[in-house]
Amino acid sequence: MKLSKRVLILLLCCSLVRFTAQAESFGPTSQSNEQQPAPPVQHSAQELQQLVAPIALYPDALAAQILAASTYPTEIVEADRWMQSHSNLKGEELANVVDKQPWDPSVKALTQFPSVLENMDKNLSWTSSLGDAYANQQQDVTDAVQAMRQQAHKAGHLNTNEQETVTTQGNTIIIEPASPEVVYVPAYDPWLVYGEPIVAYPGWYPVPGIFLAGAGIGFGIGLSVGFFGGYGWGWQHWGCDWHGHRVIYTHNTYISHSRTIINRNNFSHNNFNHSNVNHGNAFHGSRPGGGRPGYHGSSAPHFQPGTRSGAFSGFDHGGNVRGFSSRGRSSFGGGSRGGGFHGGGGGRHH
Repeated sequence: MKLSKRVLILLLCCSLVRFTAQAESFGPTSQSNEQQPAPPVQHSAQELQQLVAPIALYPDALAAQILAASTYPTEIVEADRWMQSHSNLKGEELANVVDKQPWDPSVKALTQFPSVLENMDKNLSWTSSLGDAYANQQQDVTDAVQAMRQQAHKAGHLNTNEQETVTTQGNTIIIEPASPEVVYVPAYDPWLVYGEPIVAYPGWYPVPGIFLAGAGIGFGIGLSVGFFGGYGWGWQHWGCDWHGHRVIYTHNTYISHSRTIINRNNFSHNNFNHSNVNHGNAFHGSRPGGGRPGYHGSSAPHFQPGTRSGAFSGFDHGGNVRGFSSRGRSSFGGGSRGGGFHGGGGGRHH
């Protein structure tokens, strides 16, 4: 009897060890399969050129601010709405109050250019797609900017004028303000200015102050950046290293820590409906420093039911889905946040 009990106990122990080993072998495998992130969307050169077309002809420092800020679409929405509700603030007073906001330095920098900030807010699908592309295809995006500049130059629309200086270094085109204290935001039709018309970004809305009908480039009222010079996010802290394919912030590679772009599962364009911004999903990550190379986002956007997913889906400025926008043919004059236009750079004179 004692021998039988010992044998029975031994068999039970062996069975328990075998069951435990099988459970451990199946558990982690199934868990790892469930947690595998989808690979980031990779865009073609043509898609990226379409994506950067609205900002490729901006001065280098402004283009750098836009590329960096596009990785913070929630903060773009907050900042533009904040600017609208604080339109009485100007100059040094505005800079002082903006400095206290919890936004990324790139978003703070864009408060110097209200029409640019408004464009990124109203064209939020484009903004978030640009942020995705810059996070995942940084070199390709900077190459796309240079390709579009080359096209505009060959078309005779990108030249040095009273507002900006255009210089060529090999295959690289550099755009800088003619005066370091005054910046002019170029206004143009991004689907016509490059020579042969290109397909308009789906749902892209022409915002007054940055859009000019026709094939040329115009300029609004010059914006003084001197009031913002004493802050760490001011104009002089930004630039583009075209050979290194990177945005420069305070002499270092700009590093975005936007959880909105990295954690695409937490991002939905429905949260950005212009009548109901859900700030609960407006993540504020740590601020950029220097040292590490750029990060890579985890996946493409995940949209709520009723919207069209994909980086090139169309959302109009009211948060509603619509098809490809037709090329704007009307000129926006005075009264906009960007002011009136006068011609330059081979553009039409107004």
